[in-house]
Amino acid sequence: MMAGRLAERTALITGGGGGIGRAAALAFAAEGARVVVVDSNATAGTATVRAVEAAGGTAAFTVADVTSSASVAAMVRFAEERYGALHVLFNNAGIFPDADGSVVDTDEAVFDQVIAVNLKGVFLGCKYGVPALLRAGGGAIINTASFVAVMGSATSQSAYTASKGGVLALTREIAVEYARQGIRANALCPGPVNTPLLAPLLADPAARERRMVHIPMGRLAEAREVAAAALFLASDDSSFVNGATFLVDGGITAAYVTPLG
Repeated sequence: MMAGRLAERTALITGGGGGIGRAAALAFAAEGARVVVVDSNATAGTATVRAVEAAGGTAAFTVADVTSSASVAAMVRFAEERYGALHVLFNNAGIFPDADGSVVDTDEAVFDQVIAVNLKGVFLGCKYGVPALLRAGGGAIINTASFVAVMGSATSQSAYTASKGGVLALTREIAVEYARQGIRANALCPGPVNTPLLAPLLADPAARERRMVHIPMGRLAEAREVAAAALFLASDDSSFVNGATFLVDGGITAAYVTPLG
């Protein structure tokens, strides 16, 4: 076992097949965690495990559909059976479909799908993850929300925004309820991140320019930067951080108007 801030701990990461999830798996493992990589895509998930192992870490993959109660229960059971206990739960899986637009234009089916993955998936992760954390004597929950959970988006994405607002509220509720039982819960709120999830939306130069004007730092976040924030929230470095809206947004929510260039 590698020494580090998460030594002797097991961390489960949903959406671990790429983007923030893969970067977090690498960061957590580098700090000694035994990482359970969860994804609906087995190819992507096993690739993350190989990357962790190649870097000298410990990881295992299990496939799961975060919208399914039975599937989420099984992923938590896998973590406990494989490594003996669960100490860190990173509910990170999410979707951002192109068809998600304004409340007028977004189909009901699209709205339902986004809420099912982004919000219900977090609910189910906590429903089955919290008892496991309690069995381990406590632990940390990190739920991926978004900067759009605290402010309106310049680009219409009503289902995504609603889902992330729900994650923020749910996280606060869990943080208050379980604080005295040794569980901390925090909402990680990234700004736009340079991941495959966002790439299609920024392929058009004009759309990219519209986004960049709102980011004071003038660039997207890298997945490793958001993963570093997740690592902080997972570790004892954040031992008195609970119920937080943890913004990693390059200053977006601090700005009114930012100049081009």
